Amino acid sequence: MRAVHFGAGNIGRGFIGAVLQDSGYFVTFADVNQGLIDQLIKARKYSLIELGVIENRTTYKNFQVLHSSTQESNLIEEIGKADVITASVGANTLPYIAPAIAKGIQARMSEKPLVIMACENAINATDILQDKVLELLGEMPQRVYFANTAVDRIVPMQPPETEPNVIAESFCEWVIDTSKLDGIDLKISAATMVDDLEPFIERKLYTVNTAHLTIAYMGQRHGHKTISSALTDPIVRDVTARVMEETSMALVTKHGLEAHQHAEYVRLTLLRLANPALDDQVERVGRQPIRKLSRYERLIGPAALLAEYGEVPTALLEVVDAALSFVNNDDPEVAILAAKLASLSSEEFVEEICGIGPDHVMFEQLRSRIAMRQGTLSHK
Repeated sequence: MRAVHFGAGNIGRGFIGAVLQDSGYFVTFADVNQGLIDQLIKARKYSLIELGVIENRTTYKNFQVLHSSTQESNLIEEIGKADVITASVGANTLPYIAPAIAKGIQARMSEKPLVIMACENAINATDILQDKVLELLGEMPQRVYFANTAVDRIVPMQPPETEPNVIAESFCEWVIDTSKLDGIDLKISAATMVDDLEPFIERKLYTVNTAHLTIAYMGQRHGHKTISSALTDPIVRDVTARVMEETSMALVTKHGLEAHQHAEYVRLTLLRLANPALDDQVERVGRQPIRKLSRYERLIGPAALLAEYGEVPTALLEVVDAALSFVNNDDPEVAILAAKLASLSSEEFVEEICGIGPDHVMFEQLRSRIAMRQGTLSHK
């Protein structure tokens, strides 16, 4: 079995690529980072160091790596032979890998099915990729399938000397929506196959990612530079606990989750985030605040749900306020967000950035929070 994975970074090597190799796939990594490509070619292997109760090290050799641009013809040939295409490049980058995938599909001579999956921290990310590939092809050939996924593994910022090896937590979860796969057996041993992905993807996004982001934004607000440092702060812990109460209420209500089981999921999530071996910078976790303040992302998504159920998302709105003052000089979204906050009215900001219209029950709660932040900035 053969797989092509776009993105040879930490998630690619330390999660998706590793799971595929564990399942017997030969993996072709496609990337544009020439330094990393050279390291992998020279080493011809890499190790995954999993940090849990005990440290576990696994060495991977069943792969090759190609430069997406300078070796495009080789990449197209590999796509032509692949059983599976996966990607962990960031949801915003998915449209840029679509041309190579479209060319590879056109070059396919095999009648065997091809399954394409975007493995991103975004709801229905594969749909973004599918739409772009279809736009390029005009018509999707038979036996080409797209499946949305939910993925979960904490892979922290790596020490510079680590590459090409990668450090990650021992926990991982890869859930695949099989509802459109025509019964295809992907033979991915560590993946969970479901025919309704939404409960899994929202549970993960509104629990793991929301908690992580809360710790980052509130941590920076209170002077902390790392996640582990932020978690020593009782104020940060209190806000995080209240946010988890709010997202839990929304998720249990919407999806009919068993309350005690979900409470255990939350407890384990907070233990994972507190693992000192997986410490991370709040600047990195909080980056891309515009995307993370969008309608169905990890703050506005659960807050809107809770408001629709008649509750006020007080803690989530507190984190939204912290997001508006987030600082990262290397993140262009931070500067754009600040400019929008200064130039738009509070009503315009809520609609444009958060995707919440005036007819939504949360509109006024969110608008007043934005207006308060704008008032604070105008008096500085």
